[in-house]
Amino acid sequence: MFYLLTPNESSFQQMEDVPQYVQQATPFFICLMALEVVVGWLKKGAPLVTISDGITSVSCGMISRLPLLFMRSCEVSSYIYVWNHFRLVELPWDSAWTWWLTFLGVDFCYYWIHRFAHEVSLLWAAHQVHHSSEYYNLSTALRQSLTQQFTSWIFYLPMALAVPPSVFAVHIQFNLLYQFWIHTEVIRDLGPLEWVLNTPSHHRVHHGRNLYCIDKNFGGALIVWDRMFGTFAPEKDKVVYGLVFPIRTFEILHVQLDYYRYVWQRSKTYNRPSDKLSTYWKGPSWSPGKPRLGDHKNVPKVTGEEKPHESSWTSVSQVYAVIHFLLVLGVYYDVFETKTMLPQFTVLATTLYILLTLTSLGFIIDQRPSAALLEMLRCVAMVTMQRYGYMKPLLPSLAVPVEAFVSICLLFWALQNLTQLVSIRKKSD
Repeated sequence: MFYLLTPNESSFQQMEDVPQYVQQATPFFICLMALEVVVGWLKKGAPLVTISDGITSVSCGMISRLPLLFMRSCEVSSYIYVWNHFRLVELPWDSAWTWWLTFLGVDFCYYWIHRFAHEVSLLWAAHQVHHSSEYYNLSTALRQSLTQQFTSWIFYLPMALAVPPSVFAVHIQFNLLYQFWIHTEVIRDLGPLEWVLNTPSHHRVHHGRNLYCIDKNFGGALIVWDRMFGTFAPEKDKVVYGLVFPIRTFEILHVQLDYYRYVWQRSKTYNRPSDKLSTYWKGPSWSPGKPRLGDHKNVPKVTGEEKPHESSWTSVSQVYAVIHFLLVLGVYYDVFETKTMLPQFTVLATTLYILLTLTSLGFIIDQRPSAALLEMLRCVAMVTMQRYGYMKPLLPSLAVPVEAFVSICLLFWALQNLTQLVSIRKKSD
């Protein structure tokens, strides 16, 4: 639907004039996720998302965009450099032909970015974040990798030899925005459009861990590339979502980074240097003696009866997590809206606070023993930042109630830690 914006409405001569479409779409994301929950409940009578999974997915999306507080995106920065120094021709920025050529070029490049992200272990370490949810809903679209942006830029550089950066900057956002709505089970089939567009049905296959789903349907806005290069599969049996070997945690840094540790440890099990290197650049299921992409003989068979991993945390903890998540979401939105007016120290402190909060909420969801200590420290940080003006609620009238609420939370977690210390001392005696 974002491509309904015509070339005349979305062509700009200068990079500075290109709107931040993704940032502007944030309120619409939230409204559409709420609408999906209502429609899904009316149609299926069962939740399409849980609080723990939804918080984790949106948290991943927040973390993936935090680097943009300090630098322009890698795709755009590298693209501008190549354009300035190595361009061969300069297509007119205000031509409809340039607009449509860029649409096709960005989508074609995205297909190969996406395909390589599944076929190269080191790239899969980043991309697996997006596949780690065992649910499939609009919040899953926001479950993005922090590190994938540091490699995906390479694939777009050939376009910089001809296409102006301002046109590219529009379409790199449009391509991302298009892919939001296809992460849903509410929409089943789009008829003839299924032959051309990437649709919810096609993308459900991509997120499945059924044998017929693995490494299929890599397209962004179009499905024609998959049909051309032999990676297309239609939706058949009930799709079971998630990783082949589910991670079974909601702790955000584990979700984002733990696969890198896994690849490193796996490479150390091999003696030959060539095998060690192959662990990183061959397929995730590769091992010595297998083809480059490995095979799927060890993939656990799915029955369709699998249940997504869920925490057994209490209703009170869920309410607590939702409240604090909404508070940090407000902080996140505010810092992106005002980053050009804030001192760098304030931006850095706010970024660290956001990371601390999302990590602590993951500890609470997972019910880790250290959750009480980490949450107490987080509440101390939150009260301190509020007291010294580094963090303000979106509605000024809520400043005093929020500070009082956080102070009560701090007291609660301090008592929790004291109780744990007393219990440990009694056991040791």
